[in-house]
Amino acid sequence: MTPPPTAPHTDTPTPPQPRTGQAPPALDRAAFRERFLADFQDPRFAQEAPQALDQIETIAWHNYDDNRKAPRTRKAGPGYANPDYDLSVDWLDAKARIDAARERWADVAAPSRALLVCGSARNDGTCPGEISKSWRMVQMAREVLGEAGIDVDVLDLSRVTSDYGRHIHPCKGCVSTAMPLCHFPCSCYPNHAMRQTGDWMNEIYERWTAAHGVMIITPVYWYQAPSPLKLMIDRLVCADGGNPDPTSTHGKKATEAKALELAGWGYPKHLAGRAYALAVHGDVAGIEMTRRGLSDWLDWMGFIDAGPAARLDRYIGYYESYADSHATLDRDTAVQAEVRGAAQALSVAITELRAGRLQQPDANVKRPRPK
Repeated sequence: MTPPPTAPHTDTPTPPQPRTGQAPPALDRAAFRERFLADFQDPRFAQEAPQALDQIETIAWHNYDDNRKAPRTRKAGPGYANPDYDLSVDWLDAKARIDAARERWADVAAPSRALLVCGSARNDGTCPGEISKSWRMVQMAREVLGEAGIDVDVLDLSRVTSDYGRHIHPCKGCVSTAMPLCHFPCSCYPNHAMRQTGDWMNEIYERWTAAHGVMIITPVYWYQAPSPLKLMIDRLVCADGGNPDPTSTHGKKATEAKALELAGWGYPKHLAGRAYALAVHGDVAGIEMTRRGLSDWLDWMGFIDAGPAARLDRYIGYYESYADSHATLDRDTAVQAEVRGAAQALSVAITELRAGRLQQPDANVKRPRPK
């Protein structure tokens, strides 16, 4: 992990003050109660425990009114700019798991590991009632990677639509205020005061960190990546330039983060040095630009592509019926072979990378604008 720069604040210009005035006023007591109880409209709640709901709502109101974001904290301890600063237990635990995952990734004796990301929001456990074509292609890639002796971890992003209480909360854009305000891992969640809990990203950060290679298989939704995939991508911004020490900004102190950035920020690339492959599919439009966007993003983060055969954008059933789309994939043996070929290319890239025979060609090129 590249540590953030430690230039003294005295060498920096006076940081600009954050500009304010956009956020609406906090909810009053009545509006908060109405919004809180909106999640308990099922008559069973009112029949069984009306007083209990009132008591829980009162506690929730006080937490909201007190801005009680992280109720469980402990001292940061050695290795942080401010060891006595109280950090969220959730954040510290996530950081420890990420550090352990990085050690496994760097261990030459550890098995090679690939992360397969299914970007579709569809599965048969929720409204669509049917698996996605992306999921089927993930299984094709999984088989190829497994046969190559690579441990495979499948990250199925459709679980945000079918799992109870599972969320990938949106990025709040801290990086646009100042890069050091964007912590790695993200410290924006959980926020108990705002009931922004159940965030999946701490686990996802760990899984990306442990992987020697990543393959994303995704459909196109309305010319873009599906929303679960885009949510994950946005939240991975902290892995590219993010601050591994929230005590250096005393949590979310924007002025302190601005001062750190103006002093000279190193923009550490926490996930650089991994290989990648892509398979983007659609049925009408948008495959090329979606694949290009994903490629550019991974290139920027310091990932190494596994070659042209591992960067697919393909139509499956161009302008054909949605109802027959799985049968169309059954018939399209060429696409199936290409997905398997992309996975094979990734397996070779992982092997060559870990043996030191594959390197990022521009790894030693100094960027004049590293942002």
